[in-house]
Amino acid sequence: MDGIDAALVDFSDDGQKLVDYQQQSLTSELRKELKAINKNSPIGQISKLDVQLGELFADASLDLIKQNGIAAGKVSAIGSHGQTVLHKPEKPFPGTLQIGDGNIIACRTGITTVTDFRRMDLAAGGQGAPLAPVFHNFAFRHMSKHRIVLNLGGMANVTLLPSHESNDDIIGFDTGPANVLLDDWIYTHKGETYDKDGNWAGSGEINETLLNLLLDDNFLKQATPKSTGRDYFNPEWLQRKLSQLETQPPAVDVQATLLELTAVSIAEAVKHSKLAVDELIVCGGGAHNCYLLQRLGANLPGLEIRSTEPFGISPDAVEAVTFAWLAMRRIQHLPGNLPSVTGADSERILGAVYEAG
Repeated sequence: MDGIDAALVDFSDDGQKLVDYQQQSLTSELRKELKAINKNSPIGQISKLDVQLGELFADASLDLIKQNGIAAGKVSAIGSHGQTVLHKPEKPFPGTLQIGDGNIIACRTGITTVTDFRRMDLAAGGQGAPLAPVFHNFAFRHMSKHRIVLNLGGMANVTLLPSHESNDDIIGFDTGPANVLLDDWIYTHKGETYDKDGNWAGSGEINETLLNLLLDDNFLKQATPKSTGRDYFNPEWLQRKLSQLETQPPAVDVQATLLELTAVSIAEAVKHSKLAVDELIVCGGGAHNCYLLQRLGANLPGLEIRSTEPFGISPDAVEAVTFAWLAMRRIQHLPGNLPSVTGADSERILGAVYEAG
């Protein structure tokens, strides 16, 4: 994760006005600390980061209000997803944890803040993820076209949106890694936080033996509903796969193969869907990875692929706007999940509310 998305909801005018967003940069030191969190991290370290991120989110929100010339009193709520440090939805003890203290955000900004969106769905028997499909349905569903919305964040997730003329359920799930392994690998070998335009991956050769090992994974074969995170797809996962090779490939070829893993796992999910898909709409940081989009097109020939930009939302803003919209749903006591996506027993109102003042 290279930045913090912040979005606000102002519904004093028409009830559903989403205002602009910005990305607050993480310092390299804070990024390292966040990436280093694992199951053995001391609770004191996680608590410290919870406070630091709360302060960072509060600053981002105050900057955003100032940039847009909005009086803080007109903003009804801030929606803050937070930084995921744990997502293990498997029984018997499913859990998910996002940090970035909502108390601090509400206190510093004087604005009611909604956080902790996932755990109610988990309590209701769901995966707690993905949550974006309910917003994708609101923003991108078409009267007659069948669409898939693809979010390329750390993980990749898809939302299958049948046309309004169809009676089919909306389905959404994580397909596997998107940028998480690519970012870790290039940082380890080149000191860069991400592979701009996929240029490094594009300069390498796909190692078919390694690709087959990567694709031979239980999560990728798992039926829906399903979700995943860094607890599963991480450098240790990759090293276990690499250790099965007789000869280690060049680092650049590993990068090329990791990108192909993302493209192939997404393409397989699209091909196995029951929808006769008309178009694929892409958002998230990976929407800027030219080589990844090229490989997606090669694995999904004939399918139109475009970003969310023509639909009025920057691909960088979709996730932020999603949680602003979910915050609005929470304040209005409306459900924020889709049981057909997460597997929850019913629609649920999501999020913890931190009142300001």
